[in-house]
Amino acid sequence: MFDLKYHTPFKWTEKVLADFDTFLQDHASAEKKASGMAMSMLSHYPHHKKLARAMTDLALEELIHFKQVLKLIHGRDNELGRDQKDEYITQVRKLHRHPSDQLFLDRMLIAGVIEARGFERFSLVAEALEPGKEKDFYEAIAKSEEKHKEMFVELAYEYFDKDIVDIRLEELLIDEAKICESIPFTSALH
Repeated sequence: MFDLKYHTPFKWTEKVLADFDTFLQDHASAEKKASGMAMSMLSHYPHHKKLARAMTDLALEELIHFKQVLKLIHGRDNELGRDQKDEYITQVRKLHRHPSDQLFLDRMLIAGVIEARGFERFSLVAEALEPGKEKDFYEAIAKSEEKHKEMFVELAYEYFDKDIVDIRLEELLIDEAKICESIPFTSALH
């Protein structure tokens, strides 16, 4: 449905593979936060039936993903650590506009862009991993993120005119690309 403007180079993947335990910690944190974001959307917009159903399903799915990542962490004989600040998410959230109708649109589209970035990067991780349970897991997670990316844009089309959605999505994709270019690579999803 849409493509990112910035394409993550393999150099990022090398950082992840060099410190995969740290990446798993960050991934677990991202899944918890994604579930919380879905619940926040549900709380703010309960009167939008399609959104309410989608966010309920998303919150549950993200918690299941968190549980699966936690299992990988424990399988590597590690413990879950504290959440770390995510500079990418901090910067991307600054793109929200604040009149209520614009905020509603931006929340959906920014969530879609974040899911698209997750799809891209989880795909890179899956591609780089050796065959086994971790590779299988990241292939499945990437497919899930791709569906979420599409879901958020479809929801935006449900509540806003397609032209308005497409114009704003293009603006956000350009801004998100600039953010990605400005953040150094670490062993984290973003």
